[in-house]
Amino acid sequence: MGPRNYTGISEFQLLGFSEEPELQPLIFGLFLSMYLITVCGNLLLILAVSSDSHLHTPMYFFLANLSFVDICFTSTTIPKMLLNIQTQSKAITFAGCITQMYFFILFTGLDMFLLTVMAYDRFVAICHPLHYMVIMNPWLCGLLVLVSWILSVLHSLLHTSMVLRLSFCTEVEITHFFCEINQIIQLACSDTFLNNMVIYFTGMLLAGGPFIGILYTYSKIVTSIHGISSAQGKHKYKAFSTCVSHLSVVSLFYCTGLGVYLSSAAPQSSHASAVASVMYTVVTPMLNPFIYSLRNRDIKGALKRIVGVPKCP
Repeated sequence: MGPRNYTGISEFQLLGFSEEPELQPLIFGLFLSMYLITVCGNLLLILAVSSDSHLHTPMYFFLANLSFVDICFTSTTIPKMLLNIQTQSKAITFAGCITQMYFFILFTGLDMFLLTVMAYDRFVAICHPLHYMVIMNPWLCGLLVLVSWILSVLHSLLHTSMVLRLSFCTEVEITHFFCEINQIIQLACSDTFLNNMVIYFTGMLLAGGPFIGILYTYSKIVTSIHGISSAQGKHKYKAFSTCVSHLSVVSLFYCTGLGVYLSSAAPQSSHASAVASVMYTVVTPMLNPFIYSLRNRDIKGALKRIVGVPKCP
């Protein structure tokens, strides 16, 4: 007798990283620490940008938005995992799983779009410095963020509606620490060909497109710097130094995302995919505030004023 389809399945089981009881306190402490560092670090960055008038520029406006998205991105998955460890339960309701998947896709898309917008901001600042404030006016900055939100919401709604049309079997165990869309689709009893095609197509369009855009803007930036005279070079090289942090974050985001994709494509890779996802969903948002603040005097100065550190004489 074949597996039965359930259109009204009530819950899934998130298996997480390990079922060994002795490892649960270690996993709980590790992820709680990383989550608190992520939230506090990004909140401090938002506070620094909003409280210092010198940081009310397009670059820092986009950075504050990225920090907000990173907080939401991490909060989509980690609190539920910590709650399950604390209550010794692996259950997540069907509605809760779909909701978690929706917001995870939403904030992943927002991360990609905001990183692309930030690359465009650096392109204008370095290649068209005299027209920077005219081009990157408040109206355009707000519009770029709004369009990023709209595209991300529509992208997430598309995948969510595609999953809701599926029916599921008695197998409800997700070998992950959150409701990852590929894991959910693998549990479906109905045909998932259309779902997989939509995932691949939107992945190439909405992940590959921004990445190509970022590569193009930086090729223009490098060409612009290479073609200037040594007398003018100091200013543009100083401007290019602000790109180092952005390039570091882009590399970390896309490399860890590629690692998750490759690990999920390999056979018998559920555990490896879950471990790789930690870099993508937790470590990257946690490191972003440190990457942007350690090499940035303006951010460090604003943070010192917030915590009350006196200036050096």
